[in-house]
Amino acid sequence: MSLEKAKDYLKAKGLEDRIIIPEQSSATVAEAAAALGCEPGMIAKSLSFLQEEGPVLILAEGMARIDNQKYKKRFGCKAKMIPAGQVEELIGHDVGGVCPFGVNDNVSIYLDESLKLHETVYPAAGTSRSAVRLSISELEYCCNDPEWVDVCK
Repeated sequence: MSLEKAKDYLKAKGLEDRIIIPEQSSATVAEAAAALGCEPGMIAKSLSFLQEEGPVLILAEGMARIDNQKYKKRFGCKAKMIPAGQVEELIGHDVGGVCPFGVNDNVSIYLDESLKLHETVYPAAGTSRSAVRLSISELEYCCNDPEWVDVCK
C-alpha cells in the first residue's frame, strides 16, 4: 500500500517512471547503495522526528548524522526520533520505506543541506525494496519546494 501511495504521488508529479524496484532490500543506506549500485551518500535517507507541532521528516545525505546542537538551534527543541513502532502511523510509511511521497497531511518535510553534495539522490518509495532516482531540483519539486535546513554533521 505504501508503494502505491508513493507511485500515485509521483505519477501526479510526472515522475512515476523514476521508481526503481531492486531485487534485494533497500531498507538501510548500505543495502540501498548495494542494490542500486551507487555511493552510500547518494541515498536520501529519511529521518523521522516528533515535535510539539507534529511529525517532521528530514531527508539527508546517506552518510550524514543529525547534529543535536544544530537541530536544537533550528527547531528550538531536542531531536526526538519517532519510535519505530509509530513511524507508519505518524508519517504514513513504515521503517525502511519512509519517503516524502504520499505522507500524512500533517508531516512537515525538510531537506538537509548535506543532500547538495550530490547531483542525483535516491530516496525510498514507500517500501524496503524501492527507490526513486531524482536530481536535487526534482526532489525539491516532488516535496513541494520544502525549506532547506542545516541540521546534520
